[in-house]
Amino acid sequence: MRNIPLYLQIVIALFLGIIWALLSSYLGWSNFTNNWIAPFGDIFIALLKLIAIPLILFSIIGGIVGLGNPKDLGKMGLKTLSFYIGTTFMAVALGLLLVNTISPGKKLSEEVRVESRIAYEIWAEDNNIESIANPALNNNKLYKEALKNRDNIASSSEVNPEDIVQPPQKEKGPLQALVDIIPENIFNALSGNGSMLQIIFFAIFFGIALLYIKPKKADPIIQLVNGMSDAFIKMIDIIMIASPYFVFALMAGVVNDIAGDDIRKVLELFMGLTWYSVIVFGGLLIMAFVLYPLLLKAFGVNIKYRDFFRGISPAQVLAFSSSSSAATLPVTMECVEENLKIDKKTVSFVLPIGATINMDGTSLYQAVAVIFLAQMHMIDLSLGQQLTVVLTATLASIGSAAIPSAGLVMLMVVLQSVGLNPAWIAIILPVDRILDMMRTVVNVTGDATVCTLVDKTSTGINKK
Repeated sequence: MRNIPLYLQIVIALFLGIIWALLSSYLGWSNFTNNWIAPFGDIFIALLKLIAIPLILFSIIGGIVGLGNPKDLGKMGLKTLSFYIGTTFMAVALGLLLVNTISPGKKLSEEVRVESRIAYEIWAEDNNIESIANPALNNNKLYKEALKNRDNIASSSEVNPEDIVQPPQKEKGPLQALVDIIPENIFNALSGNGSMLQIIFFAIFFGIALLYIKPKKADPIIQLVNGMSDAFIKMIDIIMIASPYFVFALMAGVVNDIAGDDIRKVLELFMGLTWYSVIVFGGLLIMAFVLYPLLLKAFGVNIKYRDFFRGISPAQVLAFSSSSSAATLPVTMECVEENLKIDKKTVSFVLPIGATINMDGTSLYQAVAVIFLAQMHMIDLSLGQQLTVVLTATLASIGSAAIPSAGLVMLMVVLQSVGLNPAWIAIILPVDRILDMMRTVVNVTGDATVCTLVDKTSTGINKK
C-alpha cells in the first residue's frame, strides 16, 4: 500500500467505502457502520475544520506581506493584482452562470432532495443557525409528509413545521452586508461566532498594515506568520497521510445515511455528481481554453493560440499530475520565460504572486460546488447570498495553499459563509481528485496568462 500514490489510495478508499456502505445496507449492518465506522469520518471533517480558519488567516497575511513594500510595487504591482482579481471574478461568475442555468442539484429525485432538506434543517437547528427559507416548500406534499417522520432521518426535538417552512427573517438595510464584513471582535470571529468574511477582512487589513511599518519591527511578525502558515500546511500533509482511512469511513457513513434501505438513492446521488462534474469540468475547459485566449486578444497581445498553449504545455501536464501550483511553479517560470519570451524580471515578480493568490480554477469549482449542494438540499440562495459566495470564493482563493486538495478546506469556508453545512464536502469527495487535477491546470494557465498580459501591456513601466 505504501508504494501506491496517495491520490490512488484515496480513490481506492472512496470505492471501498461505497462498497462497504452498500453491503452493510444489504446485510443489515447499518447501525454498526454508523456507530463504529462513520465517527472516524466525522473526525476527519473536524480536523479539516480545525485547520481551516488559522490556515486562511495566516496564508492571506503571508500572501499580502509577500508582495513587498507597497511603495515599491508601483504600476506593475497594481496591474498584476488587478488582473489576478479580475480573472478570479470571471471564473466565479462563469461557474455561477453554468450551475444556475443547468441546475445539477435539481436532477436528483424529489424524494432524495426532500430528505436532504430535512437533514439540513435539523443540522441548522442543532447548531443554532437560521435555516434558509424556501417558500416553494409550503405546497410540497412530500416535504410536509417528511416533516412528520423527521425522526427517521435524524433524532431531534419536536418543532413546529410552520416555523421550519417559513422562518422569520430580520429586516436588514442595503448596506448591512458591508457592515457585517467588519468584525467587532476578531477573537470572537476566530472562535467561529463570526463570519469567514470577517476573518478574511482582518487578514488582508493586518497584512497591509505590516507592509507600512518599519521592517525591523515587521520582520519578526512576518516570520511568525510564515512559520504558522507552514505549520498548518504541514498539519494538512500529516492528516492526508491517514486520509485514505478517514475517507473510507467518511464515505461509508455518508452513503450509508443516504442509502438506508433503498440502494437506488445512491445511484441517484452519483447521477447528480455526474452532472456536477460535467459542469465543473466544462467550466474549467472554457476558462482555460476560451476565456484566457480571449483576454489576451482583448488587450492586444499578439501571440498565436497554438503557440501560447504549446509553450506552457509542460507546466499544464505537471500541474495535472501533481495537483500543486507550488510544485509546478519552477516549470511554469521556465516555460513562460523561455517559450513565451516574457521578461525574466516580470516572470520572477508575477508568477510567485500568482502561485499564492491566483486560484481561478479553485474559485470556479467552489462556486459550482456550493450552489450544487444548496440545490440538492432544496435551498435557493438569493442574489445577495450568491454574491457572498463570489466574494468569499475570491478572497479565500488568496488563502488557498498551492498544494493538492487545499480547495476542499477552503470550500468549507465558502459553505460556512452562507450558513451551509461544511460537512457536505463529503458528498463531492468521490469526484474531487480528478477535478482537483483539472482546476490546478486552470490555476497555472491563469498565472501564465496574467504574466503575459502584465509583460505585454507594461511599456514604460519599470519592471523591478
